[in-house]
Amino acid sequence: MNKTGHQFCISGVVMRNKIILSILLFFAFAAQLSAESQTEILFLSGTDSDHPEKWDFMVTGGRNSGDWSSIPVPSCWELQGFGSFNYGHDEDKSTEKGKYRHTFTIPESWQGRKIELVFEGVMTDTAATINGQSAGPVHQGGFYRFEYDITDLIRIGENNLLEVLVSKVSENESINAAERTGDYWVFGGIYRPVYLRSVPREHIAHTAIDATADGSFAIDVHLKNISGADMLSARIVNRAGLPVSGEFYANLEPGTTRATLNTRVAGQTNWTAETPELYYADIRLRDGEKDIHTIRERF
Repeated sequence: MNKTGHQFCISGVVMRNKIILSILLFFAFAAQLSAESQTEILFLSGTDSDHPEKWDFMVTGGRNSGDWSSIPVPSCWELQGFGSFNYGHDEDKSTEKGKYRHTFTIPESWQGRKIELVFEGVMTDTAATINGQSAGPVHQGGFYRFEYDITDLIRIGENNLLEVLVSKVSENESINAAERTGDYWVFGGIYRPVYLRSVPREHIAHTAIDATADGSFAIDVHLKNISGADMLSARIVNRAGLPVSGEFYANLEPGTTRATLNTRVAGQTNWTAETPELYYADIRLRDGEKDIHTIRERF
């Protein structure tokens, strides 16, 4: 073998070993993330309109009104044979309401965690109760995700009853002007998924990422109920799950509600319309070496 070929083989072995090492480091990092530290999701509805779940349902007016039956969720009730069809420019729109009921149980492992009821989208005013108690204020606006903290309303290990009252026409005239009047059909219903989200009591509430073309990266992390957690860390990985940055940190004090993490990535592949490159930020809320809450954000 000539010198050039020998060098090529050596460099190939080095590159292969680096890749193997990166994979091992990634899985070692992932193995440290216990189920207790992760956000857990339990779908109450189907995951989409092609895979719905049946809920008890009654509509107050129009077709098949007045009697309890069932309806797939997510869906719009007009397309399932209920209520009345209206177009946005109709002057006298039907004001029927949809009543939903669904029972569910909470995993025993969720004991002591914060539990949220999340609606991805409902047309349009929405009032929800858990076991006969209000989950929170009536939500208005059909194109917004919203959630309720139902930790104190649910019963672990028992059946829980979710009841949802959906008003097809909003009591807010500005919402009606934006969503109910125009060149489109006016539908009612829980038309996007509904699920429960469970997080540790100390947790990452939400984040805001600023990643620029020169490789600089900043993330604002908003925190809730910080008491024992003393550190926040993050690492950036590519779509293959391989790290493209080392871990970077911020120290926390009890009561901290926001922390900012910064780093710079070398050799990143920037997003373009032709090369839609994605990365992930693995974020860890920690108490010493113990992970309290871990999330992954795509950017």
